[in-house]
Amino acid sequence: MRKNLHISALLVLSATGAMAQQDSVSRKTSSQQQGLYDSVGVRKSSFFPLPVLGYSQEKGLEIGAAMLYSFYTDNKNPDHTTRNSTLNLIPAITTEKQFKIDLKANIWTRANTWHFKGNLRYQNYPLYFFGIGDTTRHDTRSLVDNIRYKVQLEGERRVSGHFYVGASILYQHDTYSSSDNKGIYNTMPLVDKDGGYVTFLGLTGIFDNRDKENYTRHGWWLRLNVAYAPSFLSKHPLFKLEAQGSHFVPISPKSTIGFNGLFQSLQGKQLPFYLLPEMGNDNIMRGYYTGRYRDQNYLAGQAEYRYLIDPKMHIHIWFVDIKPKFALAAFAGTGSVFSNHDFSLAGFKPSYGAGIRYFYDENSRLTIRIDYAVGEKHTGEARQKGLYLSLAEAF
Repeated sequence: MRKNLHISALLVLSATGAMAQQDSVSRKTSSQQQGLYDSVGVRKSSFFPLPVLGYSQEKGLEIGAAMLYSFYTDNKNPDHTTRNSTLNLIPAITTEKQFKIDLKANIWTRANTWHFKGNLRYQNYPLYFFGIGDTTRHDTRSLVDNIRYKVQLEGERRVSGHFYVGASILYQHDTYSSSDNKGIYNTMPLVDKDGGYVTFLGLTGIFDNRDKENYTRHGWWLRLNVAYAPSFLSKHPLFKLEAQGSHFVPISPKSTIGFNGLFQSLQGKQLPFYLLPEMGNDNIMRGYYTGRYRDQNYLAGQAEYRYLIDPKMHIHIWFVDIKPKFALAAFAGTGSVFSNHDFSLAGFKPSYGAGIRYFYDENSRLTIRIDYAVGEKHTGEARQKGLYLSLAEAF
């Protein structure tokens, strides 16, 4: 893992009490507001900013924020089954004149008939390249500069019951360079070492019968996306497959266990190194630096136990007026990257840890998540690990 110092100015209590909220449905009496697990309650729009201050040697001082706005699209004709929509903006800048901005949208129409997702991203940030495969070493890594433009759009419509079908498009343009003569990047033969561009056109099928999208208590979510990058829109013709699934089981009034799996595959004669599936992030295989291991295929699975804590407290100080609720979580998983003809159970690596969630928007089940995770330990290296501060659940 890169050695980073992250100091996050949560100010959870004060920020939650001060965040902008508006009722989108007439207020109910206190007897009608049953609690966190209700499917019907007072629907509110909410805005939550989460300032983050960080430092690392390659970036210098980093100043950023994670801002999430939650709302409902059917205020004029509300349906109690409609899920909340969100806009998530994450800008950051460093003292080394590096910048990134990430805008994500997750939109549900009335009664969840249509579902739209979008992602606009620009980044001019350094990253570590460790090589390709599941046996890369920390001491041979290279620091490379990456400029990325990314536009991703997805849309699905419910066709029957809990089944959705839709289409996706992804455009991505990358530029890579390295002024660091150390490490493996400059000596390893890589496809499109200096960067390139790709446009994936895909079809999606989804089964989704979850009770809620956020902090799910029960139900299934299964997604299959197949995408093709034609040569007239991409530097190389490529085929991509992604399969995901989650299942949630309530085991007591306050306890839930969730299972999550992911498979990604990139196929083609020429495979750009920066498009290869990467293991590790704040959602799955926590504890690993994103891209520490990358290859043609990636398979991972995890389980997470969540326990709700409701202290029955009412805090009302000045502008702070909240009834705090928390959840504790423990998780474990395993995953591996591999080429088409090199699958081995010996390549699977562990990921496990624990965390806490704070419900800053109880009705939409939106949380601030803090997780600490650890992974494998190579001989001569420190154990891989990570501390994550995020908005919303890992899955």
